[in-house]
Amino acid sequence: MPRGRRERLRRRRALSESRAGLTRPERACSRNRELELYENQKCFLLFLSRFLAHSIVEHLKSQQKVRVAEAQRTERSVTPDMSSTQEGEHPLERAGAAPESLPGMETEAQASKSSLTNLSTEIEFSENLHEIKSWEDKSTANWHQMLRVSESQAFKARVLKAQAWEIQASEAHRRASQTRHTSVLEMDATQALKQKPLPEKVQATEKEKCEILFTRPCWSNKIEYILTQVGYSMKISSLWHFFILWLHNGGCSFLIIYILMLFLVGVPLLFLEMAAGQRIRQSSIGVWKVISAWIGGVGYTSFMVCFITGLYLNVINVWTLFYLSQSFQFPVPWEKCPLLENSSDFDPECARTTPSLYFWYRLTLKASDRIEDGGSPVFSLNLFLLVSWCLIGAFMINGLKSTGKIMLVLVPAPYFIILCFLFRSLLLEGAAFGFQHLMLVKISAMYNMNVWCQAGNQVLFALGLGLGPVVSLSSHMYPSTNCLSDALIVALVNLFTMLLVTSFSFCVLGFWATVITHRCSEKNAETLVKLVAMGKLPLEAQPPPNLTANPTSVFNSWLNSLPQPIKHMVFGYVTECNLEKQFLKVKEGPSFAFVAFIETMSFIPGSVFWSILFFLLLLILGLISMIGIMQGILIPFQNTFSSFRKSTKLLTGIYYIRLLSEYWIVLPIIITIILENMAVGWAYGARRFLEDLAIVWGSPASAIIRWLWCFLCPIVLVALFVITLIHLSLKSITYVAWDSSSSKEVLRQYPSWALLVMIALFLIVILPIPTYFVYCLAHRISFTSTSQGKPIISFKSLPLIQPKPSKEVHKEETL
Repeated sequence: MPRGRRERLRRRRALSESRAGLTRPERACSRNRELELYENQKCFLLFLSRFLAHSIVEHLKSQQKVRVAEAQRTERSVTPDMSSTQEGEHPLERAGAAPESLPGMETEAQASKSSLTNLSTEIEFSENLHEIKSWEDKSTANWHQMLRVSESQAFKARVLKAQAWEIQASEAHRRASQTRHTSVLEMDATQALKQKPLPEKVQATEKEKCEILFTRPCWSNKIEYILTQVGYSMKISSLWHFFILWLHNGGCSFLIIYILMLFLVGVPLLFLEMAAGQRIRQSSIGVWKVISAWIGGVGYTSFMVCFITGLYLNVINVWTLFYLSQSFQFPVPWEKCPLLENSSDFDPECARTTPSLYFWYRLTLKASDRIEDGGSPVFSLNLFLLVSWCLIGAFMINGLKSTGKIMLVLVPAPYFIILCFLFRSLLLEGAAFGFQHLMLVKISAMYNMNVWCQAGNQVLFALGLGLGPVVSLSSHMYPSTNCLSDALIVALVNLFTMLLVTSFSFCVLGFWATVITHRCSEKNAETLVKLVAMGKLPLEAQPPPNLTANPTSVFNSWLNSLPQPIKHMVFGYVTECNLEKQFLKVKEGPSFAFVAFIETMSFIPGSVFWSILFFLLLLILGLISMIGIMQGILIPFQNTFSSFRKSTKLLTGIYYIRLLSEYWIVLPIIITIILENMAVGWAYGARRFLEDLAIVWGSPASAIIRWLWCFLCPIVLVALFVITLIHLSLKSITYVAWDSSSSKEVLRQYPSWALLVMIALFLIVILPIPTYFVYCLAHRISFTSTSQGKPIISFKSLPLIQPKPSKEVHKEETL
């Protein structure tokens, strides 16, 4: 091809790619694929033309030899007279004559002429026009007289046809550039499908092929994909668990440990799951079967754990909807105790405790005193359960197309609400005290192995590893996308979110502890006044009359100034009001958000507005994390089964939710992540996996990732598993229950049958892993990947390269 025409085609291609919205790496990858396809076509056409030309020549030669042999046999059979000799010259002359003069040869010559003309039309499209022309001249020199075609006329005809082919090719390239480009890996796989005959199982009609190849929709843009991954990682339970760990495990020392674990273990494992799903383009069930058959059971384990997690996490959304519906009244119902029926007195059970605690246990949960007592279902929450599932279904009704658009709105919204709370909390009384605890550093925590273990488990929970949604969501992303940068972005945004939530939580908690301590001091002062009036205490025990400015400080100063005998008498009638101890009374679990926070909201002026805003924050966080979890459930279902029946069962018991979320889920997740790491790092090979990714990306991945996958991550994960197992075996499995007789929270131990249920559930979800091990061992299946030296290709999810019809493009986006 002339240099000027090549330059024009290059500029035209660059313009079409820029209009299609491709980035520079995608354009480079597209050009590499086109050059590779172009070279393959050129080599194939060159080989085919040489083969056909050689076949035609050999065929003509064999026909000529047959006729010469027939003429010789005819010469031997005739008599040796002159007439027979003259007659015998005819076949010899015919045998030695030109091939086109032989009977039947003219038709063959015409056929060979048309074949060579068609071949030359395709070959002359290549850049090596003169080289192929010289080869054609050499190959056609032996039968130039047979064809009787002018070389100049044939050359002009070939040039004209080549120009027509170039125009058609450029037009096809322009149409193809408007569609999404596939990766080099998929291009090679498609060429393999074209060149090699498929097995009988794969042979199908064109309609079936389209159904197979179009089953993998992709995200419309990268922002929607990143926001969905971020939304899935913003689980409410992981946010308040991070705050509790910061509070009770060394403050900023815990943050340092957490950041080390995040970048040394969390980001590499998150990158591993993203790369596996994005490269193999299957759900969490199928991806590990492709990498290693021995690890195939991990997908089923992660699916079951994700299913159970989704059931009890959605209960938090139900509680949030219930509280949100109760917030549209003044005063809010958890600000004051309810009155008894037909009486002006408060409920005595509520009078013995705080209104928020009573509303949580008695009106929302209707909790029994112990888990053995059971209890009837909470029918008042059925409507909110239906609303919660309807909201999740409405957001996911159109698959990725609707999910991505919803995430563009729902994921940024919590940050605006969190910033509003942060600015408001800084103006509250006691915020400085909470901020001091936020910046507290305990060096001893750096040497505590338990703190490192809890930080590592928190990293796994915060990023959502081992459950399957990360793999399923990334399987709908283009393989050419650099998922290492995606993993860094998701991890950093998740860390920033937890730091933001923790900052305003400490300020709010400082205000809460200050108000509770002030009310405690005021209540003690009222008690002392009554005792002095009754004569049980001397007049010296009379507290100061004005405690409105700073009750805790004034009361404690007066108490410390009392003589020692009177001080001992006073301590027998009052309760201790210590700001530090009150600050540390916050417990882990849903009660942190639904008791301490809502009680704090009732202390702030404009409690209705702040309560509504707070529950909107919880609802949005719960919904976006549930969308990610449901994607991790539905995508494996759709990839594995053609149809399935939707059924859910609600776990309303707070005691069961605590058993699952705090004790049960940790071991299955760690085991799943360990086996995932083994599958990529050892079974398939970390070096080989990264080399395959480098082919798609166009640039090699860092060698540090391979070192982390093969050495550091397995060691840390095994250590986490061993320490967690030892910790659970030595620790008594307890839960916080509500004692209606004393109206207080009490710590109880789970019964033995509850522990047996937890162990049985653990064995059920882990069962697919040893089942696959035994199956592979019995059938002598290799632990390493069977396709040594070849890249992994998932033919089931391979997208087509040809431009898709408009109807198929619309269907592609729907899961």
